[in-house]
Amino acid sequence: MSSSALRFLATRLRERRRTLGTRGRRLSPGRQALLTLAYLRNGQPYAQLAAGFGVGTTTVHRYVNEAVDPLASLVPTLAEAARAASTKAADD
Repeated sequence: MSSSALRFLATRLRERRRTLGTRGRRLSPGRQALLTLAYLRNGQPYAQLAAGFGVGTTTVHRYVNEAVDPLASLVPTLAEAARAASTKAADD
């Protein structure tokens, strides 16, 4: 996993926490980003991630769900993807 992806996600999580006024988290935004990217890349079970990061499985679930939102905002909508595919097909 790239360090730029880790930094990007950690920055978004830090901003989100600041906006929500979140306090007292077990993991820093950087560690939450690492946990999430490890899950998304390797598909590690929540129990394994929980043990490795020293948190509960419920916390892993919540952290992954929180981190997926900023990542999902980067993905094009279905309509945008269809338009791009149509344009590329027409160019060929």
